[in-house]
Amino acid sequence: MTEYGRGPGPEPWHPEDPQYGDQGWTGHEAQQGQMPYVGGPQQYQQQEPQPQQAYYAQQQGQYPQAQQMPYPQQQVPYPQHPQQHQQHAQQQESYGGQGQVWDTGQGHYAQAPQAADPYAGADPYAQQQTSGYPGEAPDLYGTPEAFPPPRPPSMRHLDTEEQWQEEAGADEAADSFLAGGGSGGMDDDEGDDGDDGGRGGRRSGRSGGQPKKRSGMACLVAAVVIVGVLGGGGYYGYNYIKDKFGAAEDFAGSGIDETVDVEIPKGAGLGQMGRILKEQGVVASAQAFVDAASGVKGGMSIQPGIYPLRKKMSAAAAVEVMTDPSKLHVLTISEGMRNSVVYDAIDKKLEKPAGTTKDIALKEAKSLGLPAWANNDPKIIDPLEGFLYPARYDLKKDSTPESLLKQMVKNATDKYTELGVEGKAKELGLENPLQVITVASLVNAEGKNHDDFRKMAEVVYNRLKKTNDVTNQKIEFDSTYNYVKNQSEINFNLTEAKAFVNPYNTHNVKGLPPGPIGNPGTDALTATLSPDHGGWMFFVSVDGDKTTFTKTYDEHLKLVAEFQARQKQKNGG
Repeated sequence: MTEYGRGPGPEPWHPEDPQYGDQGWTGHEAQQGQMPYVGGPQQYQQQEPQPQQAYYAQQQGQYPQAQQMPYPQQQVPYPQHPQQHQQHAQQQESYGGQGQVWDTGQGHYAQAPQAADPYAGADPYAQQQTSGYPGEAPDLYGTPEAFPPPRPPSMRHLDTEEQWQEEAGADEAADSFLAGGGSGGMDDDEGDDGDDGGRGGRRSGRSGGQPKKRSGMACLVAAVVIVGVLGGGGYYGYNYIKDKFGAAEDFAGSGIDETVDVEIPKGAGLGQMGRILKEQGVVASAQAFVDAASGVKGGMSIQPGIYPLRKKMSAAAAVEVMTDPSKLHVLTISEGMRNSVVYDAIDKKLEKPAGTTKDIALKEAKSLGLPAWANNDPKIIDPLEGFLYPARYDLKKDSTPESLLKQMVKNATDKYTELGVEGKAKELGLENPLQVITVASLVNAEGKNHDDFRKMAEVVYNRLKKTNDVTNQKIEFDSTYNYVKNQSEINFNLTEAKAFVNPYNTHNVKGLPPGPIGNPGTDALTATLSPDHGGWMFFVSVDGDKTTFTKTYDEHLKLVAEFQARQKQKNGG
């Protein structure tokens, strides 16, 4: 054994060993000259103490043992080294022969030859640099605010009584919370584990002993939470699976005797339509409507508008109504349609008595938004003719004849302004913008397509010329005679037509009628503003489908004869 104290393990290495310095439990090399190990059961004399050993001897003789060790009575054995073991045996034999022994009382050495002590007179506890030797780590535990030093491995498993009490208090607080209060959260059985003595009782209670009891309230709360989680998850899971894979909910039949007007906005898809119908109580689910519409012809092209539908209809019944154009609450004004037809359609859609809209139009024409250049001729039959713009109009719950007429007039006025009708009148040789609309109405009534419209406009302009000695500036359009008669006939007595005197009958009067004979569309308007300029004077539709245009009257007469022959053959004459 060396002067560093005897421990229960093998003898340590000597500091003079070249390989001295193990990593130990601290994770650093043992620092020489800083931690004297004292308090061993016995010490013995060295033959020739080294300077460092003399320093330790001086420390042991001058200071109490308790002040020399940071950890009293703690021994840290070093691993045995073969060379050191052999040296120790030799030293022990030499010491025994001389009869010199160690003083076991206070741990200081007996008289022995001493070498010069380089550390004599120095204060061993004075402030020393912590890095006196290369590789030596600084003392990280020497300041008041530092953490306590680590414990040796032999003491790490020990816990103080205060730590056990703190843990017990934390457990008791948790038990009290789960148990809902009561007597501090500890059952009667938990207070009796003191028989095992401090730490032993706690360990037996946690691992090998009987588990703690929980109150009925804690169990009830836990059960309620579990049931709630499982129940909620099951409910939503069921609905998800049902919506994803199950058949969509649907009503049966054509619905109950309660009607609701459902408005489908522009741009709405089938999904949005289905959601609107469900909100209105028409169908049971949006998915049922989507499925029904996707499986029928026309279901993918349901038009926006207002539909009168019954509540609680099957999805198939709702789709059937919505794919029927006649059931849609919209009013479509086609190109060239006369005002008399528009008035009747409004009365029918709004379920008004016949003639209601016509009376309003004639009485309130000045308050419906007509432009200043409209209605400039007292011979005009209907001031609104030509100003009810052809388009689709969605009928709402609050729609009235007045509101619809105002919207139509506004659309027409906006379109005429966009096309620059006022500025084009003089360029076309016309007296005013109203005559532009009148020509467009004639073109729309007689032609069948845009190409026909441009040639038809050229015919009108050529017949209006003062140099026209063929028709003598008469338009001679059958459509004007039919307008006065409020009819749409192809075969009528031409002699009677020429004899019928009316400002609108172009077979009888020269020039244009006082006003339009219908509501021209965009194609007819643009063709009127940009005619063909082909010199056309006449036209005939021999087969009723294709219109043929000619420049001379002789060509026209041949086509007229061919047309009459076809008509006789068709009528069995």
